[in-house]
Amino acid sequence: MGDVLSSHLDEGRRQHIAEKTGKVLGEFSRCYREQYGVALFNSVRYEIEGNGGPQAQLLHRKVPLEDHVIYSGNLFQYIEENKKWRNRFCVVPHNYGLVLYENKLAYERELPPRVLINSAGYKVLTSVEQYLELVSSSLPGITPKSGNTPILKCPTDFPLILWHPYARHYYFCLMTGKEQEKWGAVFQDCVRHCNNGISEDSKVEAPAFTDAVRMYRQSKEQYGTWDMLCGNQTQVLSNLVMEELLPELRSAIGPRLKGKTQERQRAWIQISDAVYRMVYEQTKAQYDAMVAKCELERPQMESSIRTDMDQIITSKEHLASKIRAFVLPKAEICVRNHVQPYISSILEALMTPTSQGFAEVREVFFKEVTDMNMNIVNEGGLEKLVEYMEKLSHLAFHPVKMQSCYEKMEQLKLEGLQQRFDVSSTSVFKQRAQIHMRQQMDDALYTFETLLHQELGKLQGKDELCKSIQRILERVLKKYDYDSSTVRKKFFREALLQITIPFLLKKLAPTCKGELAKFQELIFEDFASFILVENTYEEVVLQSVMKDIMQAVKEAAVQRKHNLYRDSMVMHNSDPNLHLLGEGTPIDWGEEHGGQPEAEPAADKRRRAKQVVSVIQDDEGALPYEMGAEMLMSPSSPEPPEPRVPPGSPDGVAEIREALAKESIEVLTEERLTNGTHSTQDSGATKDVVVAAGAAPGDVPTKSPAGDGDGVRRAAPAAPTSGAKVPSEDGVRRAPAAPPAPEAESTARDEVQHAMPASPTTGAEVLSQDGLHRAAPASPVSGAEVVSGAEVTSGDKVPHATSASPAPRADVPPSDKVHHGVPASPAPRAEVPPEDEVHHASPASPAPRAEVPLPPAGTACHQRSDKETGEEVALPVACSPPQPAGTTESFEGMQTEF
Repeated sequence: MGDVLSSHLDEGRRQHIAEKTGKVLGEFSRCYREQYGVALFNSVRYEIEGNGGPQAQLLHRKVPLEDHVIYSGNLFQYIEENKKWRNRFCVVPHNYGLVLYENKLAYERELPPRVLINSAGYKVLTSVEQYLELVSSSLPGITPKSGNTPILKCPTDFPLILWHPYARHYYFCLMTGKEQEKWGAVFQDCVRHCNNGISEDSKVEAPAFTDAVRMYRQSKEQYGTWDMLCGNQTQVLSNLVMEELLPELRSAIGPRLKGKTQERQRAWIQISDAVYRMVYEQTKAQYDAMVAKCELERPQMESSIRTDMDQIITSKEHLASKIRAFVLPKAEICVRNHVQPYISSILEALMTPTSQGFAEVREVFFKEVTDMNMNIVNEGGLEKLVEYMEKLSHLAFHPVKMQSCYEKMEQLKLEGLQQRFDVSSTSVFKQRAQIHMRQQMDDALYTFETLLHQELGKLQGKDELCKSIQRILERVLKKYDYDSSTVRKKFFREALLQITIPFLLKKLAPTCKGELAKFQELIFEDFASFILVENTYEEVVLQSVMKDIMQAVKEAAVQRKHNLYRDSMVMHNSDPNLHLLGEGTPIDWGEEHGGQPEAEPAADKRRRAKQVVSVIQDDEGALPYEMGAEMLMSPSSPEPPEPRVPPGSPDGVAEIREALAKESIEVLTEERLTNGTHSTQDSGATKDVVVAAGAAPGDVPTKSPAGDGDGVRRAAPAAPTSGAKVPSEDGVRRAPAAPPAPEAESTARDEVQHAMPASPTTGAEVLSQDGLHRAAPASPVSGAEVVSGAEVTSGDKVPHATSASPAPRADVPPSDKVHHGVPASPAPRAEVPPEDEVHHASPASPAPRAEVPLPPAGTACHQRSDKETGEEVALPVACSPPQPAGTTESFEGMQTEF
């Protein structure tokens, strides 16, 4: 990668990129300073005059996801630097970033993550074909020949790809279609949230920025919606620069790229990402300086506005009257001929999927509350209410349960209207409506919580509780119907304006825009910072079409289309007592009604952080736990050299699939593979363990209760027989005789722990690619996860601990000798937490709370390092001290996205 960048991005090219970026940002800075004064004037005027719009009936939660994790779990990531697939533990915190750790243990120990991804501007793709089509279109003139190796191969049929037009791409894959579907919902929610990166709480900076972007693009003859207006301000500006810069680089660098088609495509992606990072760094510095300068001038400007408010308003109205007399006749003709006939069609196209989505939100809310009420009737008690309310309170941020609502909006199609009105993409409207859906769901839930919390002190008995829940549900649904109607009508008006106004401005530009300069003399110099001719002209054009848009939405409400209400149907402040409760006050059901929890260490608190989405469970079918998947998942497993893989190949897909096929034939016992699969594959912080071959048949692990919230069954250490050597910190001692476990056989058959194929015992010969090698003796460690029921050559049943993945093509003991791991089935009368309460466990890391063996004092430790090259493997009995924070062990390095 370094050679490609150095050859195509030399010093001269970098200087040109910096100059071009500075030029674009300079022009944008002028637009921003102008719009900043206008936005400040509008903000002060709005503050003085107040808001005359309808008041929402539902309460609003201020901090909905504080101290929560949206989702965490394992998936496979393709590492471009060494062309390997690696298992990663992915955490989605409350800010919807994608944080990838080496494994779950690294996350629990608060080690630095491998990758941080801000998904703004990305598209979530679920097929390699979609991705290859986008890659081919990004570099015109390069058409892959039939039979050529594509740029990416996926070892499973369930890929998940994050594609960006300028930045780096990320490749993931899952083992089942259900996992792909649910991870896709999580990724889509991240993209949706990050795209909405400009906070609406800012009444000056946000409108000034968006108006400046629009004015800048219009100065370049670019009208219409822009689908790269996503992310925070620095990301949007970087996209603005790249929109102009990338075509130049493509024409200059594209013809000079050498090699096969996939090599040139890969090189172009690397070049584009490197340029985007350079632009981002320069943009961030200049934008921060620009905002700081405006903030310094703000107090003086605000003082002038408050002093001269009446004069500014009078001057602006005088200017507007002159522009209106000049523009309005032309604008009305254009509206009558080119816009008015299509307003009803556009509105209908918007109303149908949007209203279906809001209706689905209502249905999901009703179903979840009704199910909770029925469960309370059947199970009873305030404790169950607390348990259900803790889950219900974050339903709006559950991407899987909300997916049915969001999918309704994906049906939006403007058909021929999209080309007529120069709408580049409908994604802007889809994501905006989906964000409104999520907000309405959260408002309804918070209102329900608040009303129920208020009623709890007055209730006596289960029957009264259930009746009260039903009564509050009906009350909240009425408020939701009104608020959703208000939100949808506002959304329809805004969407119609976003579609029609750019079209009208483009139509009127040849006859009107050149004449606007003469109106500048009507503005007093003292007020020039708060009144702009261009903005006043756009307001006049908006007024020309606003009447027709308002009339179309009003008629839809009068006809009760899609459950829209007229504004006069519900009295404002119809429920004043509700708003007296106050908005934003958090309700902690567990703390108030579930007892006082004991203080816990920070590491345990981080490990058991409240999670919105539970474990992804594939309940519709079992899938063998295949050797190829094991090879993918274990980043610290011994990997043989790969001289047979050609350097240009992106991965060893053929070998992986060969191993998958071989293992699926050999394995007779199928294992259910879920995203929450727990195994004790070596994660780089623990060692592989195998019990000595001379253990007695009675040494069977005893039953152990499930861990707190992790859904993992941990076996207690087997009782050693008389004379068996037991490791200790001081050396080796002889354990006293122990009677055999009375339930050994039943435990071995009924309670199978999650485990990999057992490591060969001391002295066993393992066949590898090079021949026969004698396995190194492994030290047993107490407290490790073990599996019972595996048979060794001596015929004695011994519990085996999990070992690292076998090398490819290595002979594995027959399935009747070594039992491959299967999902732990609940023992009779054992309490297994429900699916929603199960935390995700990394397949490549030990279960939470598993004790990590510590070496004796003074022992030199060497931790396994995962350089992800497959060539450096530590001895199985060695360990190393933890790596200090801030360092990484792979060529992948610490990739921090914007």
